[in-house]
Amino acid sequence: MSMQRVAYGEMQETLARILIKYGFSPDRAERCSGLFTDTSCDGVHSHGLNRFPRFIKAIVNGSVHVEASPSPLMQCGALERWDGRRGPGNLNAYECMERAIALSRECGVGCVALANTNHWMRGGSYGWQAANAGVIGICWTNTMPNLPPWGATEPRLGNNPLVIAVPRTNGHVVLDMAMSQFSYGKLASYRAIGSLLPVEGGFDTEGNLTRDPAAIERSQRPLPIGYWKGSGLSLTLDMVAAMLSAGFATYQIPADESLETGVSQVFLAFNLAALGPVEDAMAIADRILNHLQANAGDSDIRYPGEQVLKTRVENHLLGIPVDAAIWEEVRNL
Repeated sequence: MSMQRVAYGEMQETLARILIKYGFSPDRAERCSGLFTDTSCDGVHSHGLNRFPRFIKAIVNGSVHVEASPSPLMQCGALERWDGRRGPGNLNAYECMERAIALSRECGVGCVALANTNHWMRGGSYGWQAANAGVIGICWTNTMPNLPPWGATEPRLGNNPLVIAVPRTNGHVVLDMAMSQFSYGKLASYRAIGSLLPVEGGFDTEGNLTRDPAAIERSQRPLPIGYWKGSGLSLTLDMVAAMLSAGFATYQIPADESLETGVSQVFLAFNLAALGPVEDAMAIADRILNHLQANAGDSDIRYPGEQVLKTRVENHLLGIPVDAAIWEEVRNL
């Protein structure tokens, strides 16, 4: 794999020009390309530039409706139900988290349940969005069936990424995790560099636990986080998303990543300012992290999102590292 660095502005402008070519308005192209570029800049390459060609293919095959924007269907106080109308998943998710944040300004808490949408790319993007707005953000999505229930071999659950974000002046805490020990994007990243996983991440076709990412991709048997606990969490996240949004559950979503559409999502925002000075709440988070990292010695104890902040600064300064072949593929679009 040949690597090179690309300036943030160059990457975003390139992606925006491609999106305009495929029917995006300039302002939507800017937002969409910014979300992809931010993802790569933060070091999550599998859901940033590397995923962009698949996003374009989803537009071409009709899974993503370029001009569609999400629309509200019903409201009950701080809870709303929206229809994604099969629009671009990252734009839909961004708008629904914005709406949840706005509701939290009015009611203290806001919740938007979104049906009929597309893959949201990096879920952490909407956690950072909430934290940057000074609110606690929680969001999740269901996916196509790609995770076997604990004790089974056939995928019946989704890896259903879950995001929890806590705002802090000294660096937001943003947890972005799939229900599998390693997401399929992370498996692909390890396979691309020819590396084994740091811990066992799933089963091979013979039913043996393995650290080989390619073997797990072939078997389609990634290991749920916490074994049976992750399996149960995946199931309940799917249930709540489908019930609140009146959208598809995992079993109703096409089991084909090129056609994975119609997913259901939930966006929650909690307005700390509604409960008192925000600084007091953030001080609680600071004390928790100070205790976590105190007397760590040589141990590298990091909170979720800490490495992202360091990677972001480095890549804004030096350029975003990219696979030269993928960058060329994208430019040829």
